Amino acid sequence: MSNVNFRRLLSGVLESRSALLSPQRSNFHTTILARMPRTAETASFKFNHTMLRIKDPKVSLPFYLDTLGMDLLAEQNMGDFTLYFLGYDHDGISKLSTEDKNKARFNREGVLELTHNHGTESDPSFQGYASGNAEPGRGFGHIAITVDNIEVACARFEQLGVPFKKRLTDGKMRHIAFILDPDGYWVEVVPGSLKF
Repeated sequence: MSNVNFRRLLSGVLESRSALLSPQRSNFHTTILARMPRTAETASFKFNHTMLRIKDPKVSLPFYLDTLGMDLLAEQNMGDFTLYFLGYDHDGISKLSTEDKNKARFNREGVLELTHNHGTESDPSFQGYASGNAEPGRGFGHIAITVDNIEVACARFEQLGVPFKKRLTDGKMRHIAFILDPDGYWVEVVPGSLKF
């Protein structure tokens, strides 16, 4: 990193820190975004994927593929575990050859990686994974999907017997819902555009 870029980065960090310490904390995120533009070094960065551990792919894959409508972009058996890469195929990746799918999945955004450690599905002592929303293990919160019509999507989830953590009629935020996947991970369901 050049001295000029380092000084610019340091200046942005210090300005962001002073914004954090200022009494105007409600504008913290806006202030940081306004003062920390993408640099030439980070211009090509993309948020590629997040990973969730699953107990049984025979249960989890149908949820993500059939209930949520995702596509299986790639699958890799690594011996003692298997990786499943899922996403919404708005760019035609599912029509590619297996080799081209594997190459393309790292060049897109919004991929969900499900990791299955072999044997968990048949281990009677396996207690499951922490969803991140309860102790022990609070930290991770949820993934989210966007739908065109949230009322129709939630009615479909209800009809399919998908467990809800929060229905549209629950709480203050009546424009979003939370459903649970087979491992207890929360999936937020949001409309494509919010109506306030």
